[in-house]
Amino acid sequence: MRKHWLLFSQTVTIALALLFIIHTLKPELLPSAARSGVVTLYENTTQEAANKIPANGLSTAAKKAMPTVVNIFTSTVIKSTGNPFIDDPRFKFFFGDPLDTEPQNNSSLGSGVIVSSEGYILTNHHVVEAADQIEVALADGRKAKAHVIGSDPETDLAVIKIDLPGSLPAITFGNPENAQVGDIVLAIGNPFGVGETVTMGIVSALKRDHLGLNAFESFIQTDAAINPGNSGGALVDSNGNLIGINSAIYSPNGGSLGIGFAIPANTAKSTMEQIILHGSVTRGWIGLGVQELTPELVESFQLGATKGVLITEVIRNSPAEKAGIKVGDVLISIDDKAIESWRVMLNTISGFPPDKNVHLKLLRDGKSISLQAVIGTRPKQTTQ
Repeated sequence: MRKHWLLFSQTVTIALALLFIIHTLKPELLPSAARSGVVTLYENTTQEAANKIPANGLSTAAKKAMPTVVNIFTSTVIKSTGNPFIDDPRFKFFFGDPLDTEPQNNSSLGSGVIVSSEGYILTNHHVVEAADQIEVALADGRKAKAHVIGSDPETDLAVIKIDLPGSLPAITFGNPENAQVGDIVLAIGNPFGVGETVTMGIVSALKRDHLGLNAFESFIQTDAAINPGNSGGALVDSNGNLIGINSAIYSPNGGSLGIGFAIPANTAKSTMEQIILHGSVTRGWIGLGVQELTPELVESFQLGATKGVLITEVIRNSPAEKAGIKVGDVLISIDDKAIESWRVMLNTISGFPPDKNVHLKLLRDGKSISLQAVIGTRPKQTTQ
């Protein structure tokens, strides 16, 4: 027994010594560069300048990010309906399942970003939503079958996973909150299936919403060329750190016009963690319809300098109705957080866990009132 304990002690001592050496000399080799509560992620924790071209150009940033961007091929299986007996159980008993089924639409539909060395890949919901089979092609030429862990139509994000031997290259997360209009960015993906492509542009705008693309919108707008096939690819800063997942373009003909939109990396990260942990995303809900205050409404309600949102609908039997909120109230704050727009209200409420008690401050008939509400669970949205 003493001999085994001595061997164990020596092994632990050697392991700790190696860990100390790596931590001191090569800390980037450790997954602790950032460790998510769900999977191992790599995050940039330094204050690297991301608003100018480095002295050696953008090749270093491209080389850093390109190995983590993959091409996604999907196929759907459509059964022939020509035989009227094809679904008859007696037919299946004698002849088995029909053989006249085959993959359809087997094509390169989009891109994805490896976010963890364990094989988790972020992409768009619309890239994989109708897929029966998914194949991923890595930048190094390897291919692997993938399966969907879960998806979130309201942010147009999905997580898929591949299983390959060894550690996979993973993107380093940047902080889109530090991004500024004019910052240089690279868009990496597989447009039109021609192969991995890098385009350069700048951040054209931040927190774009009211586009009608997703329920939750706070897009990074860029003029880096994004074309069909880029969906789900990476938008990275000049240091090669991920700041967004390319999602959509504004174009009447399907080509790039210099108006592309990416989902911020922090939104993608929080959504991804919920999907991996629970298979879906759970959001808070209160059951309100609102309208932002216009100068005309402010004057009509004699609100003065008050900021908030006008309650235009209270859903029956919702947490809002049970709390006593009425149409015509003006919502000022939730748990002391100022509500100045519908987007702020939506993001604030959806960020609360169900069953949480929150304090609401409202104006009713020119008088300030306070109410308590219990956050509900946001109903699942169905895709059309």
